[in-house]
Amino acid sequence: MTSLPFAELHAFCDGDAPHTGNPAAVVLLDHMLGDDALVGIARSNNLSETAYLLPEKEDHWSLRWFTPGAEVDFCGHATLAAGAWLLSGDHVKGQAAHFSTRSGPMSVARTGEPGLYAMDFPAIALKAPGQHPAELVALGGDPVEVWELDRAEPWPWYLVVYKTAGAVNALQPDLARLKASNALWSVTAPGGEGSDFVSRLFAPSIGIDEDPVTGSAHCALGPFWAERLGREVLTARQTGPRPGAVQLRTGSSAPAKGRVGLEGRARPFIEGRLFL
Repeated sequence: MTSLPFAELHAFCDGDAPHTGNPAAVVLLDHMLGDDALVGIARSNNLSETAYLLPEKEDHWSLRWFTPGAEVDFCGHATLAAGAWLLSGDHVKGQAAHFSTRSGPMSVARTGEPGLYAMDFPAIALKAPGQHPAELVALGGDPVEVWELDRAEPWPWYLVVYKTAGAVNALQPDLARLKASNALWSVTAPGGEGSDFVSRLFAPSIGIDEDPVTGSAHCALGPFWAERLGREVLTARQTGPRPGAVQLRTGSSAPAKGRVGLEGRARPFIEGRLFL
C-alpha cells in the first residue's frame, strides 16, 4: 500500500468564515501516476477539483487538475489551494510557488496578509459564438448577451450576461439539459453584494452541477468587466450555495501583458495522507 500527502482547502473563501469558497483536494506525488489512478482519486474525493503536484525543481512543480469526470486544462481555485498548501508548509523557500501546467506557467505568492494569496494567471479572451447554443434556454431568466471563452478546453465554455445580480442569483437551470450540451456555462451580471460584478458557473457535463468559486472563469470575467466598467482593479463575488470573493487586477495593473492577477483567501480544512 502506498500513501501520499493529502489536503483539502477551501479556496476563495469569505475571510476566515468556514464552509465558504470552493473546496479542492491537493495531492503531492513522488512520481506521476497513470490517468486511471488520477481519475479514480478525484472520483473518490468527489470534489469539484483535485490538484496533483509533482516536484520539478526548487519552488517549482508540475500541476494537473481533475474533476470527478475529467482532466481540465485550467483550474484556478485548485491552483490557489495547491499554492496555499505549499506556502503554508515548509515546501517553498522563496515567496512564491511556481507551476508548469497545460495552460502555461502560473504562480501563487504570499502577500503581506496571512491567508491571502496573489495569483498570476493567463487572461482569457472572449469571442462571439457562431450561433447561440440551443441549450441557452435551459439556464432560464432573460439573458442580454452571450459570449464564448476563446481557449483550448475540450468543451465549449459560454459566458451569459444578465442585467442584474438578482437575476443571476435567481437562476435554477435545467441541469440535465445543460449536461447534454457538453459545455460549461458561466453567468454574470454587474454589481451586487458589495462587488463590481457577480457570477455563477454550471458544469454538469464534467461532473460539477454548480462550481462554488471558479478562478479560471474570472480570468475571462475580469478583463470583460474591466472594459465595461472602466476600471482595472475589481472586486467580484461568485454566488450560489458556497459563496466566495475574488480580487482582480487587469490591464496595466496585471502582473504582465496577457495576464490577470487574482487575490483570494484559502482556508485549510483537512490534512493527512491518502492511501492507494
